[in-house]
Formats: sequence, structure tokens, C-alpha cells
Amino acid sequence: QVQVVESGGGLVQAGGSLRLSCIVRGLHFAGSSMGWFRQAPGKEREGISCIDMSGGSWYADSVKGRFTISRDNAESTLYLQMNSLKPVDTAMYYCAAARYVGSYCSDKQSMYGAWGEGTQVTVSS
Repeated sequence: QVQVVESGGGLVQAGGSLRLSCIVRGLHFAGSSMGWFRQAPGKEREGISCIDMSGGSWYADSVKGRFTISRDNAESTLYLQMNSLKPVDTAMYYCAAARYVGSYCSDKQSMYGAWGEGTQVTVSS
């Protein structure tokens, strides 16, 4: 059984910060690329960041320079540090694990086989 559980969402004012966490159980975490996605009301889910098994990372232009993805393999935990938050960042944020060990980062949702249920981030003006 694979478990992916996000936490750390909440309500924050524009310009503030939040750190999301994702605890993963039941898969080879250290060898798997991990991604963060988000879905705002009325919009499609989009990839915002990914980190591969060697620490290489990718960011969507919309969050580049503001968000930082990291991982702690010893704790099988993925993080997303979000700074300088904007109202447009308001969304449900999802953590996802790649289907295959050794895969490199991609924003293609089909690459990811295990998803969390999401954590809500709301940024007020």
C-alpha cells in the first residue's frame, strides 16, 4: 500500500510564506522523482515543481524564484517552501510520486502514479 499525505497548507496574507510537507510510505522514495501540483478553482491541475532522485529540480515559471522544492530521503519526506505568496497561488496543492524508480523530472501528470489528497493553500489580498 502506498500512502502519500500532504500537510502544511493554510491561510496566509499576500507576501507571506508557507512550507508544505509530504510524507510518503510504501514506495522507494529515495529513487523516485517527486512532484508538486496545484489546482485552483475552475482551472486544470498544473505541475509547479519536481525534484529527481539526485536532487535536480524543475519549477514552473509562475513559481520560479519564490518556491523551493527539497527532499529528506532519510525521512521519506518532500517539502515545498513557498515564499512571497500571491493570491493567484491559492489552490489545492498535491504531492505525487513518479511511477518508476529512476525517472527524471517531468510536469506530465501521467508520469506520477501515487497522489496525495491535497492540502489547501489560500492567500488573501
